[in-house]
Amino acid sequence: MSQFLKNRLARLENHLKAENPALLEVLPTYYQFDKVLHRTGLLSKETSLASQISWWPLISVLGTFSSGKSTFINSYVGDKLQSTGNQAVDDKFTVICHRSSDTSGNQTLPGTALDADPRFPFFRISHEIEKVAQGEGKHIESYLQLRTAATDQVKNKIIIDSPGFDADDQRNATLRITDHIIDLSDLVLVFFDARHPEPGAMQDTLEHLVARTVGRTDASKFIYVLNQIDTAAREDNPEEIFGAWQRSIAQAGLTAGQFYTIYNEASSIPIEDQALRERFQSKRDHDLEKIIARMDEVELQRNYRIVSVLETVANELDHDILPELRNAKAKWRRGVLIGDGIALALLIAAVVGGAVYFKWMPPMEIFSLEWIMAHKIDSIVAVVGALILAFTFHFWMRGVVAKRIAATLSEAYGHVELNVRAAFLKSAGAFHSIFRKEPAGWGGRAMKNLRQIRETVATHIQNLNDLYADPSGRAAVVAETAKAITDVSKPIEPTPAAPIDEPKPDVATDAKPDTKTEA
Repeated sequence: MSQFLKNRLARLENHLKAENPALLEVLPTYYQFDKVLHRTGLLSKETSLASQISWWPLISVLGTFSSGKSTFINSYVGDKLQSTGNQAVDDKFTVICHRSSDTSGNQTLPGTALDADPRFPFFRISHEIEKVAQGEGKHIESYLQLRTAATDQVKNKIIIDSPGFDADDQRNATLRITDHIIDLSDLVLVFFDARHPEPGAMQDTLEHLVARTVGRTDASKFIYVLNQIDTAAREDNPEEIFGAWQRSIAQAGLTAGQFYTIYNEASSIPIEDQALRERFQSKRDHDLEKIIARMDEVELQRNYRIVSVLETVANELDHDILPELRNAKAKWRRGVLIGDGIALALLIAAVVGGAVYFKWMPPMEIFSLEWIMAHKIDSIVAVVGALILAFTFHFWMRGVVAKRIAATLSEAYGHVELNVRAAFLKSAGAFHSIFRKEPAGWGGRAMKNLRQIRETVATHIQNLNDLYADPSGRAAVVAETAKAITDVSKPIEPTPAAPIDEPKPDVATDAKPDTKTEA
């Protein structure tokens, strides 16, 4: 592990100690999983699973151009951070976070602030952009910017505002960043414009943000919002706009989900009819309350998301990656054996043909013991030479077949982008037998470690449940019992006695005695 990675993980631990101690106990499980993935070659030894995810609560706001994303964010944050308008006003991904107490006023920082800081979810994103769009990685300023705000709404969370999806053809780099933030986000708000709900205007969004989310295991984190619905008040049947929007989404494959309609009061059109205005306001307030509630719960969702990443990666490893590696290694083994067989056949044919051609010996005596004993030195030299040639050809064939198969494997598979290609090449290395069916680094010990990780993940989930849920009501009972024990254990203070009344002076008693005696 490099010193840079050690420092990064140390900063992460310090951050969790101060911000969320409940997640601190999860880090050792990440480190345990690192060892399994390092042995298989799926994860570089200079990388940790803990560095592949965002430990901050993350909300991303995606959708079409001019669908009111920035207006919504400004309203939620309580500050005018983002420019708004009817046309596309920002073509960058804007990361919004709480500003430092040492600075005054909102600030806009360049994309380098995100690309070079491991605390943010875009750390080294320029390298990923370079993979899908050569030469674009150095233009990180064209894709990202960081804005800070002093409002409490953005404390301990990050909000990402995205460029729209319905202008020109999307650049590969933009789509790569979009996929990246979707994978990392705890909540994804997908905005559509009620003024243009028809499928034509929504095509790019439907294809990339809806159709691709249908089969995701974390599809529940997506919320679909038809914004600026106040414009529908001019229609004879405003419900038809909402229905057309839902039908368009259903055609993209999404038949169930969370759908809301909202608008911004400050930028809405006047609705003259009072009854209609109250109906629109009531619907908007109800849906907006639901959306804000989900946004406020994002810290809780983050805790479960970070724990569930371990289970997700374990499932990907068990169900997808290992079978793919076994299949790739089987293809490699067949290719190498076929090549070795062909080489052996050619070698035998060459020896026999040479013997006959140069009249070294009669063809029928080529393998006779008498001839071999008579030509011991020549035989040994021939055997050694043949073995050297065979082994040289064998290892050459191993490399050729391995490269051909590796080209079909992914370098970034799954939730944390594991390198399946590197894992296969490690399995096809010079010191790994072609007859071993399991990939390099995988065996009984690795399976045992994976089982232990799954069991530990279940324990982490239970611990989180204990923090946020109490189905049996035991916590309340324990609290009441503790209170009762505390009350009983308190020392009993004596009841103060009633004050004793002093006798009032008696006049007859207090009178001076009569010293006179009767005569």
